[in-house]
Amino acid sequence: MELGLKNKVAFIAASSQGLGKSVALELAQEGANIIICGRNKDVLEKTKQEIENQTNRELLALTGDLSVAAEREQIIQSVLQVYNRVDILVTNTGGPPTGKFEAFKQEDWDKAYHQLLASVIGLINGFLPGMKQRRWGRIIAITSMAVKQPVNNLILSNSVRASVVGLIKTLSNELGMYNITVNNVMPGYTETDRLKELIENNPSFASAKTEIPLGRFGKPEEFAAAVAFLASERASYITGVSLAVDGGWIKGLF
Repeated sequence: MELGLKNKVAFIAASSQGLGKSVALELAQEGANIIICGRNKDVLEKTKQEIENQTNRELLALTGDLSVAAEREQIIQSVLQVYNRVDILVTNTGGPPTGKFEAFKQEDWDKAYHQLLASVIGLINGFLPGMKQRRWGRIIAITSMAVKQPVNNLILSNSVRASVVGLIKTLSNELGMYNITVNNVMPGYTETDRLKELIENNPSFASAKTEIPLGRFGKPEEFAAAVAFLASERASYITGVSLAVDGGWIKGLF
């Protein structure tokens, strides 16, 4: 299937590893120009080399913490200096610590806000003007299945990521007239280092496989394929949705 992504400029947040890395690889394989970013320069450079070797496409890799406003702005300006635009924005963040409500202080909530929500708002603010001017764009937020069905011991993620969904849905109504689609993708239990961390911190997560109708954890490339479709020309009439890529784990109708 031709997705129409050749030479589109795609920025994927938190893409040195995990789901972000898988999305960057998938979009690069579709011919997009890729910008990846992450906090660890060595890991980021390794990812850059891996994707370039697999796709024969040159990537732009930028180091920085997107939860810090000054670093986020520097990354945005660096992208615009090189490409002068971003056609596809994929927002993504690492997961906050696990634990119950009383385990966290106010500074933990503040950190989760900057990590999960403020970073998304800042990136959209940086790249949206160009999308509106060109009257084409794709904004895709990676959140979690927990925004539809909260997961025990993930109160920070359950709470703050849900606000990202409210932002995305509202933006889809505001930006449709500019031919910009805005969607949310909710990964389920996927074989990443984050899942390994969750299982190590809370062994009960290991039994989650029994709650998944497909009977297994997801693969990063399966998740990335869904994001690539939403980024494509084929998905031009899909906006404002929250797509679960969870093997059927969410039990609700909506």
